[in-house]
Amino acid sequence: MRAFIPKPLPPDPPVDLLALYPLLDKANQALGRLDGSTAVLPNPDIFLYFYIRKEAVISSQIEGTQSTLSELLLFEKGLETGVSSIDDLKETSNYVAAMEYGLRRLRKGFPISLRLIREIHGVLLRAGRGTDKTPGEFRRSQNWIGGSRPGNALFVPPPPDAMMECLDAFEKYLYDNRLPLLVKLGLIHAQFETIHPFLDGNGRLGRLLLTLLLCDCQVLRQPMLYLSLYLKANRNQYYDLLQKVRTEGTWEAWLKFFLEGVAQTADQACDTAARLLHIFRKDGEKIRKLGRTAGLATQVHIYLQANPICPIREIAKEISRTIPAVTSALKRLDELGIVTEITGKKRSRIFVYKRCLSLVGAGTEPIKN
Repeated sequence: MRAFIPKPLPPDPPVDLLALYPLLDKANQALGRLDGSTAVLPNPDIFLYFYIRKEAVISSQIEGTQSTLSELLLFEKGLETGVSSIDDLKETSNYVAAMEYGLRRLRKGFPISLRLIREIHGVLLRAGRGTDKTPGEFRRSQNWIGGSRPGNALFVPPPPDAMMECLDAFEKYLYDNRLPLLVKLGLIHAQFETIHPFLDGNGRLGRLLLTLLLCDCQVLRQPMLYLSLYLKANRNQYYDLLQKVRTEGTWEAWLKFFLEGVAQTADQACDTAARLLHIFRKDGEKIRKLGRTAGLATQVHIYLQANPICPIREIAKEISRTIPAVTSALKRLDELGIVTEITGKKRSRIFVYKRCLSLVGAGTEPIKN
């Protein structure tokens, strides 16, 4: 197969916006609801903590990792994780670090640019698999998707000598505001995946870039929208539509899929936030009925809201109480059906806030081949 060199954005002939307006309105309204819901959360940082990690797990799974949300949370605490390989967990943890790095740079006023994209890529591939794929550097050799060589590949991105010209045009389009924002983001994502500028990590970085752009344009106050769960659930259609954009120029079909994904994902995030608040409130009501032990149990419960999988010693240290006292409080929470112990050991025990982790972890099961 010959290499494909995409034309600069916007598409020519122009995108038929009239066909997209119903979905565009639906997606914009869903984003507005999501942004409003984060404003009323008592602690939006908790929700953000979970969502960034959920996105890291799912986006990495699309690329072949098998680690779960529970394993990532354990790994970040330096605890044994069980099934997944250390490389899978490093790769997933890198995604969290890359997202946080990009957000810090944006808050300091650094523009989204090829330079920032390279910097984020350097963080994304800093450990685990991919460290030999020139992290932080655009590729200087030909890559391809599917097959064992360019000749039998499903898709061959532009060669290095043409790629930089494509990237220069791509960077300029980041600041072209003639089309509605969400339409523009759909075009940007497809174009980035088509240029495929790195030896590894293109898919993860392309999905991460969407969230950064939404925050940079101040559509969202918090980085709460992540499309990976939608793309994971519809990955065959996702790949097929991207390929048809290249071979047939069917931009409208791709954009309809993309806008539907934004709307569904934003609505799901709103629903999850509301259900998480409901769980916290209902469990808090149960705890307040414990009587004289309610005070410490409430402290433990509040800590577990932000750390739903946690060893006893960490809880005791962070809330400045003794291990026996915290153990007793966890026993009461276990009796109420709020937490469960997962090691089966008498020492170094780890407790899980069951309903919380189950809710935020929905959809993070590894992809079955």
